[in-house]
Amino acid sequence: MKLDEAKILVSDDSILSRKQLKDTIAQWGSPTFVEAANGQEAIEKFKAEKPDLTFLDIVMPVLDGIGAVEGIIAEDSSANIVIVSSVGTQAQLKKAIEAGAKDFIQKPLNADQLRSIIAINFEI
Repeated sequence: MKLDEAKILVSDDSILSRKQLKDTIAQWGSPTFVEAANGQEAIEKFKAEKPDLTFLDIVMPVLDGIGAVEGIIAEDSSANIVIVSSVGTQAQLKKAIEAGAKDFIQKPLNADQLRSIIAINFEI
């Protein structure tokens, strides 16, 4: 699938973080972006929109990223989820991967690492 045909869910309680992630991805194509400001909203948007790729922060209000991973995987066990967080403890990363996340990106964003993840999933 081409990046221009993709739907990507970006969930982070920081509007700035969501914008930075979207702007970086937009360098390589024009996917449809869906946004969520917390983990519960991410699950609801995932169910409604069925994105091809989901980016989740770990620390969010209402429901954290690990809870969101669990909720999304319960909806679709093949969901493609990447954790994007400045909270990079091994324990949290392990929990996210065990819950079903496929990858992890440390904040601040590294464009090369993000491009690698996008290129694995889409034609760019």
